[in-house]
Amino acid sequence: MNTPRSARRAATLLRRPLLGHVPRLAAARSTHYSLLDHASHGSRWLLRRRFSAGSGASMMAEEVTRQNDTIFALSTHPGKAALAIIRISGPQTGRALQMLLPRSSSRSAEAPLAPRLAVKTRIVDPASADSTLDTGLCIWFPGPRSFTGEDMAELHIHGGSAVIASVLRALGSIPNLRMAEAGEFSRRAFDNDKMDLTTLEGVTDLINAETEAQRKLAVRQAGGELHELYEHWRERMVSLMANIEAYIDFSEEENIEDGVLDNVRRIAGSLKEDIANHLNDGRRGEILRSGVSLAIVGPPNSGKSTLLNRLAQRQVAIVSPVAGTTRDIIETTLDIGGYPLVVRDTAGLRHADGDAIEAEGIRRALESAREADMRICLLDATDVLDQQQKLDGVLGADEWRALLSLPHTLI
Repeated sequence: MNTPRSARRAATLLRRPLLGHVPRLAAARSTHYSLLDHASHGSRWLLRRRFSAGSGASMMAEEVTRQNDTIFALSTHPGKAALAIIRISGPQTGRALQMLLPRSSSRSAEAPLAPRLAVKTRIVDPASADSTLDTGLCIWFPGPRSFTGEDMAELHIHGGSAVIASVLRALGSIPNLRMAEAGEFSRRAFDNDKMDLTTLEGVTDLINAETEAQRKLAVRQAGGELHELYEHWRERMVSLMANIEAYIDFSEEENIEDGVLDNVRRIAGSLKEDIANHLNDGRRGEILRSGVSLAIVGPPNSGKSTLLNRLAQRQVAIVSPVAGTTRDIIETTLDIGGYPLVVRDTAGLRHADGDAIEAEGIRRALESAREADMRICLLDATDVLDQQQKLDGVLGADEWRALLSLPHTLI
């Protein structure tokens, strides 16, 4: 039935900004959160921790309380260095700075320092203003114009272990401040709409990038390239939904254009094809992140470990004339033209003769060879004419041929 209410809804869908009717497309890799509730304004999804059955409302209340805590953490690599940066984020950040910095009548919890200005200052013990912990730079980032969207501060101090420990200990002594959990600053940035999941994943990849190709990919994703693609898909989906709802709710007398459903089918088919092509990329992104895997296989004493050491240009594996020296997978990552290559040395393929440990090593070698993106089968060139008989005796002709017939296998 065509009612005024349904007509208003369809008209609103057709003219409102394309926001939030379809969940954002993003892969929340390695997270421990569940998407439970869609925000009423339709522009974001709320994340909540996944609780076990019967955990009760008390655990949820405790979680919400922890999300409102003021947190702090060392943001630079631990250990001795010239500099270290400690971040603070949360509603009590301004009060914490008041207690850590020398007393001044111009400072308040709402405005402890001038915003986004590096100020050289002493950092004192809250328990004793005369006790100087260090001298460094302090930067105040009032929310929402900060990384997390909350009030934030950074302390740039000297990177000695004792200095870092003393400042962290001083922060921990301030009421309602606690050490941040792993990834909690990024999680708060997501909760406050500062970043979406694709951007967070890009930042993580950028931090973990070891090669030039990994860095370039991570920079593009952290800059919003993947988000823009998914947002474009979402807008097309919302447009399709609006057209379908208008077609359903309006009668033929309402001047709905001819061919609306045909147009929806055409656009939906094109969108489906775009998404399928995006997913069917031959695992390029995954391979670039994790590296191309190369397994070196072959009979004992064929030079597998020597080849690995030559490729790595260092002593990665033990080289010995005694057959069966390598019993487990030995792995190293190389940078080949900016692309990561994960090379694995494996146990020599032969009959284990009752040696359970070597038998397990051979099983792992075969499994690694089958799962690898590429394989190098290494044979002893001085005895190559007898290798086929030896290999047939080790694995059986059919199993050996199946291994050598895998794609991207070099002999």
